[in-house]
Amino acid sequence: MTINAHPDYIAAEGKYYQAQTLEEKIKSLKKMISVAPGHKGAENLRAQLKTRLKKFNEQLIKAKKSGKSSRIGIKKDDLSAVIVGPTNVGKSSLINILTNAKPKISQFDFTTQESIIGMMGYAGTSIQLIEIPAIKSEYYDRGTANMADTILILITKLDEISEIKKELIKSKGKQIIVFNKIDELNENEKRKISATLSSKKHNFILISTKTKEGIEDLKEKIFQSFDNIRVFTKEPGKEKTKRPMILKPNSTVKDLSEKILKGFSDRIKETKIWGPSSKFAGQKVGLTHKLKDLDVVEFKTG
Repeated sequence: MTINAHPDYIAAEGKYYQAQTLEEKIKSLKKMISVAPGHKGAENLRAQLKTRLKKFNEQLIKAKKSGKSSRIGIKKDDLSAVIVGPTNVGKSSLINILTNAKPKISQFDFTTQESIIGMMGYAGTSIQLIEIPAIKSEYYDRGTANMADTILILITKLDEISEIKKELIKSKGKQIIVFNKIDELNENEKRKISATLSSKKHNFILISTKTKEGIEDLKEKIFQSFDNIRVFTKEPGKEKTKRPMILKPNSTVKDLSEKILKGFSDRIKETKIWGPSSKFAGQKVGLTHKLKDLDVVEFKTG
């Protein structure tokens, strides 16, 4: 139903979606309420805005009491993927399976009302997965979707893809179509879905969050979607670190050292390399040496 919003309302709504703190959200919401249409058809809108305002006021009070920041943005990790999709397709079930997150799971529509973050360990890395509220939800988070390196488009029907892609028009992340609930399909139906997705050149995978079919392949597909290399570091006489540094392809020894600590490259006296980019184990290299995936780098400083 159209609400015939005034330009002042539209402007306030734009500021609301750009807000980075609870205070900014609250200020924009108050403006939206003050200029919202007064006719009967907009009663639900006004009620939703007031409910949202109450929620943010409560969050702000808690934040001030605890001394926590009132910023509501999500800090992006080196490897970050966002799960998007319509309501009731299994987004919460998927992040529950893939990560340490424990979201509320329900058969009711629009259960998720705020973004949920979890970490997925895979191939020696930690990948940040973020479940955002459903596409059609008032809580849908475009900003988080747009910042992601990889977007998992979770669906249970093929005709859901076009609507979701409209919402991702500003996103530059790599997209993976994840077709869920294949436990409810027969083999012929699964073949037809795969054929359709292949014909349209989608990067896709078929899974079931109920039976966990396809989950391990999905983890690998998520990992491979990141255009990065993993580089381990070590101290002389010690084992390599358990968790690698994440770098862009063609990164150099200097790039690695500066990521560890700004200015660290000036203190390096000697660098040794083990792994794919070395000619032999323990090769001495300079700061311009280009690293490869799974290299191990040892620094000596002076």
